[in-house]
Amino acid sequence: MADLFGASDSPADAGASGARPLADRLRPAKLGEVVGQEHLTGPDGALTRMIASGSLGSLVFWGPPGTGKTTVARLLAGETDLAFEQISAIFSGVADLKKVFEAARLRHRNGRQTLLFVDEIHRFNRAQQDGFLPVMEDGTVILVGATTENPSFELNAALLSRARVLSFKPLEAASLALLLERAETTVGRPLPLDYAARAVLIRMADGDGRAILTLAEEVWRAARVGETFDAEALQRIVQRRAPVYDKGQDGHYNLISALHKAVRGSDPDAALYYLARMFDAGEAPLFLGRRLVRMAVEDIGLADPQALVIANAAKDAYDFLGSPEGELALAQACIYLATAPKSNAAYTAYKASMAAAKEHGSLLPPRHILNAPTKLMKSEGYGSGYQYDHDQPDAFSGQDYFPEAMGRRRFYEPPDRGFEREIRKRLDYWDKLRNERKSAARDSGEPEQS
Repeated sequence: MADLFGASDSPADAGASGARPLADRLRPAKLGEVVGQEHLTGPDGALTRMIASGSLGSLVFWGPPGTGKTTVARLLAGETDLAFEQISAIFSGVADLKKVFEAARLRHRNGRQTLLFVDEIHRFNRAQQDGFLPVMEDGTVILVGATTENPSFELNAALLSRARVLSFKPLEAASLALLLERAETTVGRPLPLDYAARAVLIRMADGDGRAILTLAEEVWRAARVGETFDAEALQRIVQRRAPVYDKGQDGHYNLISALHKAVRGSDPDAALYYLARMFDAGEAPLFLGRRLVRMAVEDIGLADPQALVIANAAKDAYDFLGSPEGELALAQACIYLATAPKSNAAYTAYKASMAAAKEHGSLLPPRHILNAPTKLMKSEGYGSGYQYDHDQPDAFSGQDYFPEAMGRRRFYEPPDRGFEREIRKRLDYWDKLRNERKSAARDSGEPEQS
């Protein structure tokens, strides 16, 4: 029976069992053959320099799936003459670690170090991660951990202090195209795709080298003799649409961060692009609605008081209409927020007032603004001298409302743009009235309220 992608065009041969997956057949034999990680494996890459120096320390490989983390770890062991051990945190426990450590200690006593590759290292709990420290410190193993999660959040500080974090990048379109060319050379025939379908296939892989080769296998299996797929047929054949990310992983947080910053940066086109990517990837629209509300209060605030109203209305509209009609409401709100005047004055004022509340939380308000429901409280001066603002000229008394020990504070500083330009005018006017009335009270010899 022919190899999976041998010369035979028979559908039966294409489905032959026992053939090695294409991703395994194309696994690089040396670091220089690794695609898409030139900053690590190229002539001037970080790993290339380590190998040339003859000194390899413990490492953490951080990056999305299919970017070559496991392959590079194997190649490192081969190019440094280290014994290679591989375990997965998903399938391994304390007993497995003890066996690996004992074998590594035996090799170490015989003069050979072990490169221990731990896939999904973030899956080990904190206590298990601590278990690596002794064998790292005494040189029994050189640890190379691989993770798709941000090491700063998922790995112990003690472990991170003993290892260097190297970032693996998603493969760019040119790197994925190169992998397809290598696959075609290995298989001995071109992919049965037209130009547009080939571009769609690369997009479907979403920077994942293993995914692009798996998708290519699916295409070869599906194609009949002489058949060429266009983009529409490709999507129907492989039953895969836009890249889907795990909503608990870095991709999710990276995209929502990009959306938020594009809105804050007043770029509606970029904001719409990231919003569309998240819709396309299957993100929960009401999560996006909640984030838009957050952007309205954090980055626009009172520069445009309608921003919060519109963001809330869009969230409610999606809740009423559902998908896909309701997505337009969220897109409309996204455009409104991105094009609105920006101000974080309310946000920073709230944070400053919270800090002051924590610092001065035990101070009583001034007595003149407190009610006096009992005779005792009235005799103690509660409510004494309070001026009802509506009875004053301009409906403004100019009294101080802060605790006396604090004195007046200014937390809210509206910028001179958007609706907050009007708010600043009001505040400046009230400051002017307050100062005039305090000055008049001093000139008349009346006691000032502090």
